[in-house]
Amino acid sequence: QVQLVESGGGLVQPGGSLRLSCAASGFTFRNYVMSWHRQAPGKERELVANITPLTRTNYADSVKGRFTVSRDNARNTVYLQMNSLKSEDTAVYYCKANWLSYSYWGQGTQVTVSS
Repeated sequence: QVQLVESGGGLVQPGGSLRLSCAASGFTFRNYVMSWHRQAPGKERELVANITPLTRTNYADSVKGRFTVSRDNARNTVYLQMNSLKSEDTAVYYCKANWLSYSYWGQGTQVTVSS
């Protein structure tokens, strides 16, 4: 059974940091492109960052220089380190796995940036 379980979300003040984790199981993690997406209230889901099996990374312009995506194939886990958080980063953050025609989503974790 495929599972993607996000954790690490919460409430943080502007300028603060959070580290999200996504633990994967039920598929060959090392073969998949892993990505983080987010969806704010009233907005469409958007790509935040992704990382290929060879650890090539890509970021949305809005998070470049502040967020870092990484993966640990030994632990079947992908991370999103978020620094210098802003109120506009408030959203539900989702983990996604992609390989060929296979695609899986996690259930999401809430990140709220507020003073």
